[in-house]
Amino acid sequence: MAVVEMRKLTVIGLNSSRTPFIHELMHLGVVEIDSNEGAINDEEWMPDIFRTSNSADVSRLEADISRVSTALEAIGKYDTAKKPLFPSRIKLDRGDFAKLMDSIKTETELNVDKAVGTYKDIADRRTEINRLRGLIAGLKPWETLDIPLEMNETEHALVQLGAAPVKTDTVQMTADVQAAAPSVIVQEVSKDKQQKYYAFICLKEEKEQLLEALRPYNFSAVTLADQKGTATEAMHRYEKEIEKNEKNIAEDEEILKKLVAYREHIEFLYDSLMMRRDRARVVGDMVSTEMVFYFDGWMPAKAQPEIEALLKEYEFYYNIEEPDPDDESVPVLLQNNSIVTPFEAVTGMYSLPGRHDIDPTAILAPFYFLFFGLMLSDAAYGLILTTLCAIILKKYKPEGTTHRMIKMFMFCGLSTFMWGALFGGWFGNFFTVAAKTFFGKEFVIRPLWFDPLSEPMRLLVVSLILGAIHLFVGMGVQAYMDIKDGRPLDALFDIGLWYLLLIGKLGAGAVGIGKIMAIVGAVGILLTGGRKKKGIFGKLTGGLGSLYGITSYLSDVLSYSRLLALGLATGVVAQVFNTLGSLAGGGIAGSILLIVVFAFGTVFNIAINALGAFVHSCRLQYVEFFGKFYTGGGRPFAPFERKTKYIKILKEGNDNVK
Repeated sequence: MAVVEMRKLTVIGLNSSRTPFIHELMHLGVVEIDSNEGAINDEEWMPDIFRTSNSADVSRLEADISRVSTALEAIGKYDTAKKPLFPSRIKLDRGDFAKLMDSIKTETELNVDKAVGTYKDIADRRTEINRLRGLIAGLKPWETLDIPLEMNETEHALVQLGAAPVKTDTVQMTADVQAAAPSVIVQEVSKDKQQKYYAFICLKEEKEQLLEALRPYNFSAVTLADQKGTATEAMHRYEKEIEKNEKNIAEDEEILKKLVAYREHIEFLYDSLMMRRDRARVVGDMVSTEMVFYFDGWMPAKAQPEIEALLKEYEFYYNIEEPDPDDESVPVLLQNNSIVTPFEAVTGMYSLPGRHDIDPTAILAPFYFLFFGLMLSDAAYGLILTTLCAIILKKYKPEGTTHRMIKMFMFCGLSTFMWGALFGGWFGNFFTVAAKTFFGKEFVIRPLWFDPLSEPMRLLVVSLILGAIHLFVGMGVQAYMDIKDGRPLDALFDIGLWYLLLIGKLGAGAVGIGKIMAIVGAVGILLTGGRKKKGIFGKLTGGLGSLYGITSYLSDVLSYSRLLALGLATGVVAQVFNTLGSLAGGGIAGSILLIVVFAFGTVFNIAINALGAFVHSCRLQYVEFFGKFYTGGGRPFAPFERKTKYIKILKEGNDNVK
């Protein structure tokens, strides 16, 4: 339960040593560098300092990254190797990576150029194929026309091509146009579902009369004069061009398939460029004079020895100090043990704690663990979830948030197994149904505690008790924070009195100490709830308003009835699928049906109810629990480090990665 203590770092160093220093700083990966906008805009500083102008380098590197990314996309389409469920990065020693890049850089860049060029050629050829197919489609209706398409007129006559709706009466239209232009010859060339296609030949001087006669028929003129030869000849020519382009595409695809062998080296180049780009950006954020550079930053207090050692090695001036108590720009980094750390994903999805807040992760972790398992509550499902997550962690070694989430679900699977065993849920009642259907025997796995489907009210009581404990813990954290911040009376009046009232209310049935506690708590809240308001009337109404808040506590406790609802839902859905699977009775057909329905039902039930357990467990933390003490709003610590996609650069002498 810890927010890592931060230190403010100021560094001034020689420009001549900046490049190697930046490399070492990135390798350590423990310092967040500020942009120093304030210094740049300060009128006292402006005449003497400037921002390092390396935007051209950053732009060039980003262009190179985009080019390498395109190359990876190109060859990735032809990589037939099986893709892992969770891609893992390759571990490399820092020195080995540098030597490898020196040996493969030139060849890899040539392969990138080849991949990008080939990929572009394929795209251009496919565009050309689409264009040619469009031309062929346009010529298809004129396939039987034996007039060269470029011959649209002679000295005295012209050819007019066009289309009219398919419902057009060709006989009537022919009569109408010949009445208007006696010399016209009409040929219905073809038709499809929408249109009829016509060729008209007439004297030039009768063109206007022809078009006027065709207007009532919604005639659309077609011009194909840019084509050569007949429609059939042009279509044949375009098909030949398509075949040629497809052949060239096949050859280009073979080139990309061969480049798949160099994919790993191209990925290394991508990460190398990403690191260079990030270093260039950081240099651009620093302010400089002709001789020195300067930057501010943040680092964890525990990293101070190694940062000081690096700064002393380069003989830079530096200052490390505790941040001002009122400085809200201090970044937040969480540090928890290996069991609690996976639940940081839940805290992070809401908001990181503020600088002066406590880290709620260690407090919410056991409740999230219990709530998730209670909502899913099937021992077999828990074993499946835990085993699956353990296999993923072992085989694929996911990183970052993905690693934390999967490890959290592995723990939640253990909770699901525990609650399932207590409630007697093993694939619902699958073993009972199977024994009765196929063997005519009664077989029941007895719950270690009780069966929620038979005693739902008992589960409701358990759910509400867990909810009350959850809320009381949240209130206790707020009291702790009040005392820590020097407000013990707030802790007493705003939390302690509520403890008396709520606990006394729960024990009021005993007629004695419970009623006394409830009365003392209620009177205390009435007298102190408005203590910060002015005037007797304000204090009185404030106290009444505070006392009325008991309704919100009751509604908060009732929110935990969702533990009952989702806990029952898992068992009910499982039993429904088991019953459906047993409808065919015994025998081979019945066995097959039961197995198929059971398999589908298990996957469906785990998926839908695990999702529900995840969402509603988060909801109980965010709304009910955090609402009692937590505000969040912290800014995550973003150190200057290697942000690589395909490789891990190892620190010397161990497997720690930056």
